[in-house]
Amino acid sequence: MSEYPFYLRDAPVDGHIYGTLSYNRKSKCWMIKAEPCVTELAKRLFPGCDGRGRGVARFVAHRRVICDLNWLMLRYPLEIAERDRARWEEALWDAREYARRREEMLTAPSSASPPEGSFSGELLDFQKQGLAFLLSARRCLLADEMGLGKTVQALAFLATTAAYPAILVVPPHLVRNWINELHRFLSPDHRLRVHVIKGLTPYTLPEADVYIIHYLLLRGWKEVLPHMGLRTVIFDEIQELRRNGTNKYSAASLLSESCENVIGLSGTPIYNQGGEIWNVVNILDFHFLGDWESFSREWCYAYNSAVVAKPELLGEYLRREGLMLRRVKSEVLRELAPKRRLVQEIDWDDKVYRELMAPVAEQLRLLRATDDPSRRAMIEDAICQRQRQATGVAKAPFVAAFVKALVEAGEKVLLMAHHHAVMDLYKQELRSLRPGFVTGRETDAQKDASVRRFMEGSCDLLCVSLRSASGLNLQRATCVVFGELDWSPAVHSQAEDRAHRIGQQDSLLCYYLVSPRGSDRDMQDALGLKVSQFVSLMGDRQPSPEETLFVETQARERIRRLVMRLDRDMDNAPVSETPEMP
Repeated sequence: MSEYPFYLRDAPVDGHIYGTLSYNRKSKCWMIKAEPCVTELAKRLFPGCDGRGRGVARFVAHRRVICDLNWLMLRYPLEIAERDRARWEEALWDAREYARRREEMLTAPSSASPPEGSFSGELLDFQKQGLAFLLSARRCLLADEMGLGKTVQALAFLATTAAYPAILVVPPHLVRNWINELHRFLSPDHRLRVHVIKGLTPYTLPEADVYIIHYLLLRGWKEVLPHMGLRTVIFDEIQELRRNGTNKYSAASLLSESCENVIGLSGTPIYNQGGEIWNVVNILDFHFLGDWESFSREWCYAYNSAVVAKPELLGEYLRREGLMLRRVKSEVLRELAPKRRLVQEIDWDDKVYRELMAPVAEQLRLLRATDDPSRRAMIEDAICQRQRQATGVAKAPFVAAFVKALVEAGEKVLLMAHHHAVMDLYKQELRSLRPGFVTGRETDAQKDASVRRFMEGSCDLLCVSLRSASGLNLQRATCVVFGELDWSPAVHSQAEDRAHRIGQQDSLLCYYLVSPRGSDRDMQDALGLKVSQFVSLMGDRQPSPEETLFVETQARERIRRLVMRLDRDMDNAPVSETPEMP
């Protein structure tokens, strides 16, 4: 027993026995019936200990609590009910393993890599340590700062454990990205069976290795998911569950209870009130922080208060107990590239896109009717501009949701777009963040005020037109988000450089948010955005006149091909159907 802490030694069974220990199957707790000196001490020592009435004390059957209970029994031996002896031995073994793994994590942070052939990616050193933490803890919160690869570490956990079937619970705007990342890192050949759960009304689900559901649908599947035999649940952006008392929260709690591996991902698990972490932790590991009454009494300013008195102390306790791992960018900066670019596929509104593209049919007819090269080029440009705008508008609400999450995570964001109609939607969707705007429509005074507000910290979001960023110095930004794309790589690089300067001691994160259809497909090809993460982009230096001419020629050719595909799709569409726009 030397490998375990002293408080997990076998309790004595001789000498004076102070009472009995039994398991209450209905309330899922261990119950002491003993002399008042024991039960009164238990209630004073352990905030989560319940027990109304003389000589009774109840302990939640949590492995951490089992450690405390065994420690108490070393001083005050109890007789374990015969029918519960095997259950106690199993609970004590689990508590010992929990304590041993926790000590290993604290004394010698380990590193792990997925088995060869199971994972299509390379983990950085700190991500390998994150994987080792997930493998050891199994029920835990990975709270790395935004942009440090929480998704990749969670997928590496799945690759290593093969703990299928698994379910991913994600925000609506990230469903498509998780599908792409699953196939990229775990199944390039698409053999991994992935099913996205649709609608609030349960239906017979096909067999799959991974199911994906978004938070808004959880309540409809509350009674179904816990009985599916799922082994792993990953809650992305688990701060969505920071408020209890809802059907969504209840469904998540039942789902978590039914799984052996429960992982929460969030760069911001606590928002306005520190007490919200109690709700988040309760999903991961029920009553890890005791019940709400004892938590608020001991950790917060007052009974039933949600404001934690010493949040740093609480964070340190969660880390020390092996429930939470958090790294910030400054801690791992040496492992990060000065500029990191990530291409992320985002959802869109197909109905809006089709409505905006309806006039294209008439423009295509005009194109067919003319042989004049200059006239054809003008019509092709008009069609391309319409499709680019339709693409930007259709995905704008999802881009806004993504950006809002970044700002709430503490990032200072430059949001880049091209069309005024798209910027107007950002203004509407993101008004609660009070963003500034530099779009070419503002007066010099208004532009200067927006820049000043952002640089002085009055707002953390500045929306900038792709081709209006020249000359601006916006180094306070920690993220650049491209809600729309440009044909020219140099335009993107110059936009990034508004926030990134040579000699800057930081790692700038640049998100390229692309839609699955519309003009983004062609523009991705033009920019070389073919993978989820890349480290270089043509345009990181000032292009020569020859290179500029080449890019313009290529863009013209791509526009021509884009229009030809639209025309071909219209020809091939059945008469009774609206042609599907790419």
